[in-house]
Amino acid sequence: MTIPELALVVLIGPSGCGKSTFARKHFRATEVLSSDYCRGLVSDDENNQAATMDAFEVLHFIARKRLAAGKLTVVDATNVQPEARKPLVELAREFHCLPVAIVLNLPEKICHERNKGRSDREFGPHVIRQQTQQLRRSMRGLEREGFRHVFTLETPEEIEAVTIERQPLWNNLRHEHGPFDIIGDIHGCYDELLELLGKLGYGLNSGRDDSTVVTPPSGRKAVFLGDLVDRGPKIPEVLKLVMGMVESGNALCVPGNHDMKLMRKLKGRNVQVTHGLANSLEQLEKETEEFRNKVAAFVDDLVSHYVLDDGKLVVAHAGMKEEMQGRGSGAVREFALFGETTGESDEFGLPIRYDWASEYRGKAMVVYGHTPVPDPEWLNRTMNIDTGCVFGGKLTALRYPERELISVPAHATYAVPARPFINLDAQAPKLSTQQALDDVLDMEDVLGKRIISTRLYHNVTIREENGIAALEVMSRFAANPKWLIYLPPTMSPTETSQEAGLLEHPAEAFAYYRHEGIPTVICEEKHMGSRAIVIVCRDEDVARQRFGVVNEGIGIVYTRTGRRFFDKAEVEQEFLKRVHAALTSAKFWDEFKTGWFCFDCELMPWSAKAQELLKQQYAAVGSAAKEALGESVDTLRKAVGRGLDLNELLDRTVQRELMASEFIEAYRRYCWVVESINDLKLAPFHILANEGRVHTNQPHTWHMETLARFCAADPKLLLATPYKIVDVTIAKSQTAGIEWWNEMTGRGGEGMVIKPLDFISKGSRGIVQPAVKCRGREYLRIIYGPEYTAIENLERLKTRAVGAKRSLALREFALGIEALERFVREEPLRRVHECVFGVLALESEPVDPRL
Repeated sequence: MTIPELALVVLIGPSGCGKSTFARKHFRATEVLSSDYCRGLVSDDENNQAATMDAFEVLHFIARKRLAAGKLTVVDATNVQPEARKPLVELAREFHCLPVAIVLNLPEKICHERNKGRSDREFGPHVIRQQTQQLRRSMRGLEREGFRHVFTLETPEEIEAVTIERQPLWNNLRHEHGPFDIIGDIHGCYDELLELLGKLGYGLNSGRDDSTVVTPPSGRKAVFLGDLVDRGPKIPEVLKLVMGMVESGNALCVPGNHDMKLMRKLKGRNVQVTHGLANSLEQLEKETEEFRNKVAAFVDDLVSHYVLDDGKLVVAHAGMKEEMQGRGSGAVREFALFGETTGESDEFGLPIRYDWASEYRGKAMVVYGHTPVPDPEWLNRTMNIDTGCVFGGKLTALRYPERELISVPAHATYAVPARPFINLDAQAPKLSTQQALDDVLDMEDVLGKRIISTRLYHNVTIREENGIAALEVMSRFAANPKWLIYLPPTMSPTETSQEAGLLEHPAEAFAYYRHEGIPTVICEEKHMGSRAIVIVCRDEDVARQRFGVVNEGIGIVYTRTGRRFFDKAEVEQEFLKRVHAALTSAKFWDEFKTGWFCFDCELMPWSAKAQELLKQQYAAVGSAAKEALGESVDTLRKAVGRGLDLNELLDRTVQRELMASEFIEAYRRYCWVVESINDLKLAPFHILANEGRVHTNQPHTWHMETLARFCAADPKLLLATPYKIVDVTIAKSQTAGIEWWNEMTGRGGEGMVIKPLDFISKGSRGIVQPAVKCRGREYLRIIYGPEYTAIENLERLKTRAVGAKRSLALREFALGIEALERFVREEPLRRVHECVFGVLALESEPVDPRL
């Protein structure tokens, strides 16, 4: 027996005919859905006939899930009545797979003898007799019921001799990986096709009968999207070329609706000679009858669509919904030829098409044609490359996997379209189709528990409750989501230091990376400012073309939670103009061949963004502590002077007053008056991305050195970050790193960030921490409070654990890089936003915020 690899296999036969044994022999246990087993699931008794209705509800539910996932499914039940089989055939049709009937029509006597030997079959011979009669009355009608394949086995010997071969569907070419050159609707434009093939690097040589022999570039294969015929001037020539390429294995071809209509006419069917069919018939009339028959056979054999490159690419004439990809049914073929219409007509009398691509959420790239467009555009991983050559437009090819478009202009206007598709008087739209669709993001894309696939961390799970918290922030406070292509990850501190009087020390960071097999790290001075992501475009046209943002200037500066850094738009734009000028002066636009940059930075002073936090929290605590403890010290000194035994309390209070003063001094270091952008300092430390590139493949030294050139272009605004390279396997190098940290923190610096030399580094258990922060003793007063250095407090704090923080940092890092990579690949905003939203959602996980 040969059955399709994706099918709903229905076993049919009376009790005792051996269906379950047959299923166990030929199919995986997970593929078989047994009605008896489902009765057991719902009633704890596989023979409880009263549970039959509930059992079949369970069976049908599981079958639906399997077929939706593209899994072959076998139904093991008697299925001897047409009414029992009808919902199964409908189920197969719903999921566009073929229903297969395997009938075990054994003699009634054999079935009865087998059941007598089973203690769980306590019913008389009349039951088997009735089932056998029902089967034989309806056997002849199985094909009329909708079964595409029917196999009947009459004897135990036939059943024993059966082997089953699973046949791949004709549209399954997942094993073909390309590279491909996908060519849109040709419509008889032979000269343009030759020009396009030549531009794509195909060799063109004369063959017999003035035909053209096409030789593809090494390893490449052409894919024709159908509509080879009608309207154009050289239809037979196009057919000969394409048929020859397909026959030689140098091309694939899917049928178009025009091709199918021509095929039906050539086979003598009664079709309306409209929409350019007359051109095809007139030109083919000059060819031999043998050639016309070959054309009809060629088109008739074409497969509706192909799934290529392990399912990453789908080609069809008019497109293909996700749930139809790789399936075989009349509905699938109809969609491949015509797409989907609303049932209404426009003012030109043409059907109004349902925009399936705007709702497409599949993983595969879908390339199609059918409806002419002025220029191809990506929309949710789909692209229409029919650019209306026959109507005076262009003939277009998409190179896969390069995603490069190659076009040649039409040599003439060969036909006038019923609906104009090129309006020469109209200006180019401000936004692409994808950008216009992305104006409103769908809550369904971010709500509920979500699992996000990333390149670096496999799957990252976002809990529903965290997503709700992120939705609140994103909806009420965030900047335009089109700008938000990245959110930076949180950063873990070092493990707790064993050094006396210290909570953090570089030695623990060095030990961590050494343990992970990372020999060299870079230590960067940690600036006490606010994290800022800076996106700057060469001009507003780039902002529109690349980000889909209109009338919002040349870029944005936003915080690590996606909020605008500056409250006033004019201040932000003045700031960005300075950054833009520095990029121009450093000649970065030309060096990187880009129209935009995304930088990860610290923007100082801290008070520029945290003014209210300083007033309401830090300054309030410092002032109250200083005032109250100062008076307490004065009072205690007077009391001691009067002979009271309060020296111990006085000493402790003096220490508390000193710690309060140190607390005030600690936060004041990071505050200064900001009256204009000249009072700001921007310290960039990562060039995250620009057009076509995410710079995670570059070591941190490259980022530091490159950014130093950028900062030199405007030293009043831009600050290059000092850094030091440390070999964690050499004691002397580690000592030098620790001394540098002591020097920095001793003069009031915050501390340093220790990173592996490579932007992305892997240890024995996967990627390691992208960065570990090591903060100074005095800076940590801002974090843990004025009196954290008291012995009793420090001992308690040393029990802190960083495991949860590090897990969070890795997941956020993976999501941030994934978001950038998706943006650079020009994926839909919802795909980028999924990752950005995920970072924001993870920020609401219950992790100690002081870490």
